[in-house]
Amino acid sequence: MNNSKNSEAIYLHHGSGGEHMTQLLNDVILKILKNDILDVRHDGAFINLQGNLAFSTDSYVISPIFFKGGNIGELAVNGTVNDLSMCGAIPKYLSLSLIIEEGFSLDEFTQIIKSIKSAADKAGVFIVTGDTKVVERGKGDKIYINTSGVGIVHEKANIKIGNILKNDAILINGPIASHGMAIMSEREGLQFDSDILSDTTNLNEITLELIEKYGAKIHFLRDATRGGLASVLHEIVTECNFGVNLYDENIKVENQVNSACELLGLDPLYVANEGIFVCIVDAEIKDGALAILQKKNPHASCIGFITEDHPLKIITESAFGGKRVLSPLIGEQLPRIC
Repeated sequence: MNNSKNSEAIYLHHGSGGEHMTQLLNDVILKILKNDILDVRHDGAFINLQGNLAFSTDSYVISPIFFKGGNIGELAVNGTVNDLSMCGAIPKYLSLSLIIEEGFSLDEFTQIIKSIKSAADKAGVFIVTGDTKVVERGKGDKIYINTSGVGIVHEKANIKIGNILKNDAILINGPIASHGMAIMSEREGLQFDSDILSDTTNLNEITLELIEKYGAKIHFLRDATRGGLASVLHEIVTECNFGVNLYDENIKVENQVNSACELLGLDPLYVANEGIFVCIVDAEIKDGALAILQKKNPHASCIGFITEDHPLKIITESAFGGKRVLSPLIGEQLPRIC
């Protein structure tokens, strides 16, 4: 194949281990992601970590790979950084594995790698090892990404679902359902007065601030990704044998997001997020913890409390006093959302 064609797309020979693969690694991946550890170019990374470690891995198969507010590369970094942050850890190093479909645009691939670098820099983490494979045309969907990460658990952190107590306050850090509706708006071709943007972002800075100030009084953290806020709350009540009193008016949803949900017949409580997390705290620090969240997003709110009154049930109350039981999600509401 001629050089001009090679410059436009990725082909099977880019995954063969030969000259073309070396060129792709040197000219794009290693050039953009350059750092001292990655530059050693060994089969693995040599890193020095001390303390209790958290380790997480996730794979990203989102469709479309580019969406308003981000792309699959940025999402892959933020997702693993956030998983580590929910453990009370300070993320340090990530691996990056790429499965690329033959014929994928080299320009788009380069854009994704640049987004990975930007997201890693923003989160203060390093990509230190990885792998690249190319599969035949029709055997993938442009690109899939796996990221794994390690971090050091903060010495003040004690984040466990078993730490949740009666009367604990339930906080969230902003409006829900933006990511899921950004993806679905692209898929369905929905038009609104303003763009719906994904909320994908790193959460390690805000969680670190909470833990630094309140330590073990931060009982539980979980990012509300697939299945949305409702699924996180159901996981909590199932594991802890508690119930939840939830207040609808305190759960913020942007107007455009709410309109998209109504058009598609979706409940925002079940829609995926990529920058929203649930923070369950001792009731006595509710106001202080909420103030920290609101410095980052004024729409952060206390949405409810843990109760013993109705174990395993989530009861939501409207502004008018009406109540309903929030059921668990059945099936896959939004496939390939991350």
